[in-house]
Amino acid sequence: MVQSKATDVATYLAELPDARREAVTRLRELCLTELTGFTEVMSHGMPAYERDGTGEVAFASQKQYISVYLLRSDVRAAFADRLADHDMGKGCLRFRKEPDYDLVRDLLRAIASGEGATIC
Repeated sequence: MVQSKATDVATYLAELPDARREAVTRLRELCLTELTGFTEVMSHGMPAYERDGTGEVAFASQKQYISVYLLRSDVRAAFADRLADHDMGKGCLRFRKEPDYDLVRDLLRAIASGEGATIC
């Protein structure tokens, strides 16, 4: 699933293959726990979390991996050392196996504690 036509996150999760659903559901639970005050939306065919109408993080089940889109360049810069050993595009953190939930939790906490500035 590259881009879903689901209109809500529950439908998105229901569309996933069983092998991915548990991991992606866990990412959603982390987002809901750590991103207090954010709004969960579907954006560009994937679950995203917005603050004041601006997306700051999203995730998706891709064909070969699970992606976490870090839309805050300041957070990416602050975590450069921890992200260096991971498969990382400009703003896309790719997990080909099980996501590093501790790293994702720490990233989400940094996003939540910020002012919402420095969007890529």
